[in-house]
Amino acid sequence: MGTRYGRRVEAVLVVGGPGTRLRPLTVHHPKHLLPVAGVPFLAHQITKLAAAGIDRVVLATSYRASEFEQTFGSGQELGVELVYGIEEEPLGTAGAIRNVASLLRGRRADPVVALNGDILSGHDLTAQLARHRACSADVTLHLVEAEDPRPFGRVPTDATGLVTAFLEKSPDALGSQINAGCYVLNRSVIDEIPIGRSVSIERETFPGLLAKGRRVMAYTESAYWLDLGTPKSLVQASCDLVRGIAQSPAYDQPPAESRILPGAVVAPSASISRGSTIGRGAEIEAEAVVQGSVVMDSATIGKGASIVDSVVGPAARVGAGTHVHDAVIGDGATIGEACELANGVRVWCGATLGDGAVRFSTDV
Repeated sequence: MGTRYGRRVEAVLVVGGPGTRLRPLTVHHPKHLLPVAGVPFLAHQITKLAAAGIDRVVLATSYRASEFEQTFGSGQELGVELVYGIEEEPLGTAGAIRNVASLLRGRRADPVVALNGDILSGHDLTAQLARHRACSADVTLHLVEAEDPRPFGRVPTDATGLVTAFLEKSPDALGSQINAGCYVLNRSVIDEIPIGRSVSIERETFPGLLAKGRRVMAYTESAYWLDLGTPKSLVQASCDLVRGIAQSPAYDQPPAESRILPGAVVAPSASISRGSTIGRGAEIEAEAVVQGSVVMDSATIGKGASIVDSVVGPAARVGAGTHVHDAVIGDGATIGEACELANGVRVWCGATLGDGAVRFSTDV
């Protein structure tokens, strides 16, 4: 385990959620393994941990749990030792961390990094760990300033950086600091979480620590941060990495307008731009346009079709002359020619739309 900070440091990645908001992309795949800039998303987080000197990571899995080990194996290629724990029923963030506590090797005083599995963050994890140690904290949370904090719980602090409250999602709550989903917790805090039931880290664990007078510190940084809970944010993260707006140790390509993965075939007259990624074995036919989108492995985009701000799932086919804007097409779906899909439409896995179909804001 990493010892750069004078104590052992290992990590827990909470990756059990079914990704309901991302359906149909998550019908056949865990959301944490969806490709972001051509890389399984979780690889971005694991390599971030490795870059901070953490070499042992416990994955708290649940939904389609076996696919994580199939994808990453021992973790050697990512520079860490990966250990897998399974959550048989939903336990909440804190409950999921407690469920895999027996897989941790650290002592009670050793820090553990716990990270929500759907966050892309450029913050300085080494600095967060250093602040935790310097402040003799029980917990140190990464906070970010949100332009619109209303969808999130707010986390006010005093002048020294001590957290003073955890406020529920409310338009009346003061402040704009929100929980960014990366925590440094002493192992002793994890051992205090009730076992065998669902426990919310924001609504029960952290407020409980404050009530006991424990030291809950904030590490606030304004680096790149994005919650990948929706198709729109998944696409944004992918495009931001390709264009160099966001960085990840798992993505070593220079900034570009597109990323074409090996085995993809793109016609010379096709246009790929705004950070789009074209997956392995995909085919983009003549005069097609792909802007700010993710086209996954083995998908086909027909002649003259346009894909804008959208996701096309694996092995899906979009017919000639079809326009897809702000939409999601599930695995293996077939969209006919001269169709119009826009405004958040989600086409289910394996579905077929005939030629000339028009869909706006309706799942099919």
